[in-house]
Amino acid sequence: MSISGKSAEVRQAVILAGGQATRLRPYTDDRPKAMVPVAGRPIVDWQLEWLAQAGCEHVVISCGYLADVLEKHLADHAYPLRIEVTVETEPLGRGGALRFAAGHLPYPGERWLALNGDVLCRFPLEDLIDRHATADAKATIALAQYRTTWGIATLDEQDRIAGFVQSPRLPYWINGGIYVFEPEVVELLPVKGDHEDTTFPQLAVDKRLAGYKIDGYWRGVDTVKDVKEAGAELPRQGW
Repeated sequence: MSISGKSAEVRQAVILAGGQATRLRPYTDDRPKAMVPVAGRPIVDWQLEWLAQAGCEHVVISCGYLADVLEKHLADHAYPLRIEVTVETEPLGRGGALRFAAGHLPYPGERWLALNGDVLCRFPLEDLIDRHATADAKATIALAQYRTTWGIATLDEQDRIAGFVQSPRLPYWINGGIYVFEPEVVELLPVKGDHEDTTFPQLAVDKRLAGYKIDGYWRGVDTVKDVKEAGAELPRQGW
């Protein structure tokens, strides 16, 4: 049964913003990755705007590295949803950080969303939630089509090079760092460690892990090149 529309909204979400992001230096010398500006705004502001537009009411942001910089930015700006910041006193890994932050969600018996703090995306979140519900999944991963950073040679029948395609999308799908979770998944997440090493493989074995292919804009911001390219892409996307 479809639950599209208002009934597909999720009221609460977690954003993981604790990593040091050494590959983004010098941007991250004095700020966490979520505060890196893209097209004039920090990544976290783009994410909060998207979540609010989808009907999310409360976001818990899990911080670690330079958490005070993020906290000050959030305190100095107004947002159309409630924001709570949790600070890891020691590195917990991505799965541990998810579990830690989820413990602060205001509606512990309800479904929740989660985002990695380094992704920029726009697609209908209600479609992701609808896919999650109809699949009867405990967790659903939004999947982005893999785009190689290399130029790909095209060959003719005699294996002569006919040309090159720069950074094409390949017929593979990767974890896009956007999730829908049922409330019971919190207890399946590691206290320390990575959910991709433990929780997701077990859910896959149990056939309770669904995938949703993103039909829209998605970009992981991992390097200085990503910041520059995303900064040029977002205006063209109408953000």
